[in-house]
Amino acid sequence: MLAGPYCGLMLADMGAEVIKIETPEGDIARSVSPHYVGPHNAYFASLNRSKKSVVLDLASPRGQEALADLASTSHALITNLRPSAIRKLGLTYESLRDVNERLVCVALTGYGLNGPYSDNPAYDYVIQALTGVMALTGDPSAPPTKAGYSAVDNSAGLVAAVGLLAKIVQGQGGQVDVAMYDVMLSQLNYLAGAALNAGETIERLADSSHPYVVPAQIFATADGWLTLFITHDKFWEIFCLELGLPQWVQHPHFATMTARRMHRAEVVPAIAQVLQQAPASEWVRRLAPLGVVAAEVGTLNTALKGDIARSRELVVPLGDGSLPLSAVASPIRFDNFTPSYRLPPLLNEHAAELLGKDVTC
Repeated sequence: MLAGPYCGLMLADMGAEVIKIETPEGDIARSVSPHYVGPHNAYFASLNRSKKSVVLDLASPRGQEALADLASTSHALITNLRPSAIRKLGLTYESLRDVNERLVCVALTGYGLNGPYSDNPAYDYVIQALTGVMALTGDPSAPPTKAGYSAVDNSAGLVAAVGLLAKIVQGQGGQVDVAMYDVMLSQLNYLAGAALNAGETIERLADSSHPYVVPAQIFATADGWLTLFITHDKFWEIFCLELGLPQWVQHPHFATMTARRMHRAEVVPAIAQVLQQAPASEWVRRLAPLGVVAAEVGTLNTALKGDIARSRELVVPLGDGSLPLSAVASPIRFDNFTPSYRLPPLLNEHAAELLGKDVTC
């Protein structure tokens, strides 16, 4: 529903022709959300804009013939199924190399194309649970918590796109194997490094705290929550002087990043007490111009309507604007290229164009 489509979305936004192969029932994402704009499901539209849709029964000879025709002139094939289904339906490089030896076949699966876990079911939630992401997220006194968005699916989609493009640049066809589990474990990079090389047990810290940098977390204020992230001791000095606490600059428990980390239990409550004296917006107004990294904790709705999104033109209409259907723009920008954000395809909309007939194969 998400990882493979997001991979294709990134490519479509950069100008690729992306053909979505669907079953006669269509992608389940066409109905997963209760929100519709005209005939378009908002969830589906957010992941499938600018693509083309054809319906193929890949279990039938006619469907396989149509697949081979499409593969013969394509750069790549992205699949987001279990390995057993990928092989059964002939969606590997081994199966398709005879029709196009330069074809790049990307298998985006839960646990890889091979191995004892390869055919286990995998969703974003499950991978977050198994890799420890849930155990790292949220308050230590609360149950394990998933990330607030589909971190695994989106990350896996991006990695798959990178692998696909790297293989195309290499100029050779072949199989690309991207596992959601592998991607998420790799994204725990420095935390995994601490566990592997120092035997550190990585645990949740209160208030979304960074394990090594202090202060780097959220703080309650007189009104709202403030995110504060101070790394260099130069900015710590600026922060202390702005708060009217010059004694913290030379205090042996406060003066350096190492000292603050070692004395977190003393440093954090002291900062928290001061920050509760004014609203988050006031702290941002005072600290941000000084170069201190501070921001209010907002919501998705406020971000979409905010100045940064507006200045970056991040909210875009889909199609010609006749439908009030919007999405978040591509995060990738090029000189002399403007993405075309077209409507998501209706089911089998492009069969006649791509297959030469408006029928289900």
